[in-house]
Amino acid sequence: MSDDSTTTPAWDPPLTGTDAQQIVAALDRQRATFRWKADGLDADGLAQRIGASELTLGGLLNHLTFVEDLYSTLRLDDSALDERWATMRSQEAWEAHFHPDDSPADLYDRYDTTVARARERVADAIAADGIEQQVTTGHDEIGWANLRRLLLDLLEEYGRHTGQADLLREAVDGRTGEDPPDDWRPAWL
Repeated sequence: MSDDSTTTPAWDPPLTGTDAQQIVAALDRQRATFRWKADGLDADGLAQRIGASELTLGGLLNHLTFVEDLYSTLRLDDSALDERWATMRSQEAWEAHFHPDDSPADLYDRYDTTVARARERVADAIAADGIEQQVTTGHDEIGWANLRRLLLDLLEEYGRHTGQADLLREAVDGRTGEDPPDDWRPAWL
């Protein structure tokens, strides 16, 4: 989002801009960093755990795919959530989604496709009605929020899980760093 795309990565938030531009760019930066942390691993790498924690990069990929789908459908405009998440209503199913049996290629493809679709749906919503538009919180007792709040909640979700991914990836092969290299690009950018 910089004027000089040859020196600034596409996910680097602008120094100035509207609320919507800066929030979306900050979210894209977290998405890119998370995706880079999980990138290029085989099934064993995606299943690596640290200590007593059950978290894995594969589980986080699957979880954030669900979160992207949830926030860009049901919470954004009350449209249908992908049917693959229909089983998530039970606690057992919720916990199982952190332990996917999918191949690395399927996990990466599903995440990238879902993020691309979510980015498009959010961009269309912002273009149509701005970030003050009403969206659902997913909790009837709370009611509605605005799109700004939905995006900030998604940004917070990425902040937490990108930090976890940082630790997990370092345990797999030592990869560390705040941002992806300038020449790396996620499939959805």
